[in-house]
Amino acid sequence: MEKFNLETNGYNRREVNNFIQDVIDQTSDIVRKYSEQKDTIKTQKEEIDSLKAKLEYYQGMESKLKESIERERVNSNQMKSLAKREAELIVDDAKNNASRIVNESLLRAEEIDSRTRIAEKNLKVFKQKMNIVIEQQKAIIDQIDDIEIL
Repeated sequence: MEKFNLETNGYNRREVNNFIQDVIDQTSDIVRKYSEQKDTIKTQKEEIDSLKAKLEYYQGMESKLKESIERERVNSNQMKSLAKREAELIVDDAKNNASRIVNESLLRAEEIDSRTRIAEKNLKVFKQKMNIVIEQQKAIIDQIDDIEIL
């Protein structure tokens, strides 16, 4: 607290005036600083509000992106599952076709083998008959020499 010197008509005017001027200066500084801070605070509040709005916007985008990613993950899993089932069906179909083809081939091979055996038997019989015919023809030729021509 400031103490003033006493004079005849009260306190020393110069000291009081200096004190008042100091109070005015300090108050002006406080008001100016408050005004500056008020502007700064207002700017900061506006910036905070802007940042909050941007944050909400980006949080919304993040939420939508997470939902999209999850949907795509589910779709991807479904597609993988469908592709796996389709591949299994294709493999099963191929196995069935392969088995059918092998069975048909075995049946044809057996049929060909059977025909081959029959053809071999027929050839053997044909050879035997041809040999008999040739022997008969030979005998006839041999008899021609024995026939007397008149």
